[in-house]
Amino acid sequence: MQKIIPAKLQQGDEIRVVAPSTGIRIIGADSRANAAERFADMGLKVSFGKNTVDENFDCFGTTDIEKRAADIMDAFRDKNVKAIFTIIGGFNSNQLLPFLDYDVIRENPKIICGFSDITALLNGIYAKTGLVTFLGPHYSSFGMKLGFDYTWEAMKTMLLGEGRLEVISSTEWSDDLWFINQEEREFVRNEGYWKLHDGLAEGTLVGGNLCTQILLTGTQYWPKFKEDTILLVEDTAGSDGKTFLRNLQALAYQPDFANVKGLVIGRFQKGSQISREDLQYIVDSIPQLKNIPVLANVDFGHTTPMLTFPIGGKGQITSGGLVYCL
Repeated sequence: MQKIIPAKLQQGDEIRVVAPSTGIRIIGADSRANAAERFADMGLKVSFGKNTVDENFDCFGTTDIEKRAADIMDAFRDKNVKAIFTIIGGFNSNQLLPFLDYDVIRENPKIICGFSDITALLNGIYAKTGLVTFLGPHYSSFGMKLGFDYTWEAMKTMLLGEGRLEVISSTEWSDDLWFINQEEREFVRNEGYWKLHDGLAEGTLVGGNLCTQILLTGTQYWPKFKEDTILLVEDTAGSDGKTFLRNLQALAYQPDFANVKGLVIGRFQKGSQISREDLQYIVDSIPQLKNIPVLANVDFGHTTPMLTFPIGGKGQITSGGLVYCL
């Protein structure tokens, strides 16, 4: 399948905000105001899917499959919309995959960006259409008052700028509940990359949130490792070392895993209680990872700040770290 690279954003472009998982009601007024200001600073107009409203928030914090899918398809069909940002993650965006029109998406390629549960959509759309999607900040991420600069600059490089990034680790990171208290933040000094296995590799970037990626195995929405691949994985505080190991091993059992030439692991939340030593043990205990380079503690996942990775783009693990591009 031919790779499709969406057009970059330009000043004056419209972005559409949709809620494939959790609804917009969860986003506070101050976060919405901060997000609106940041998009305006980039010269971008913001519109919302017609079903992306506070009222669409059921007992699980989401809404009907048809409504969520309709907002995504409306955004792809609308010629004025140049990018789609997801509100936030959740648990059920994989429900939408059979309800999307992949011919329409292929014929109207545009940026779609989010992370966490949105991993299912990003990889599913890439697998079905060849459209490069973006593992990066949600609309809600732009509501962060402090500690957002690294995330913002990385996103602008990929979606508005050169489209190539030689990764330099952030100087500090945070795992606090910033959306509850925007002023009292706790930042931790960043140790930089953890080189768990040395080596060089390059290939197509796929992956994201590990426990979500696993949901796609055995389906038509799985982004097959058809060529040399750099696999991205991260997980939430709900995933401890045992869970992470078993899920990563499950991915390593995929028939085409031999095409995975490098592994990049995002930073773990404090609640996972996974140390560098724990992660080294996990990686060393999976035979399929024995001879490939592995970088960990990279700036993506459920801590901030975060990078923006192109799913379907090219990644390279070098002697100095990580480079990726469209």
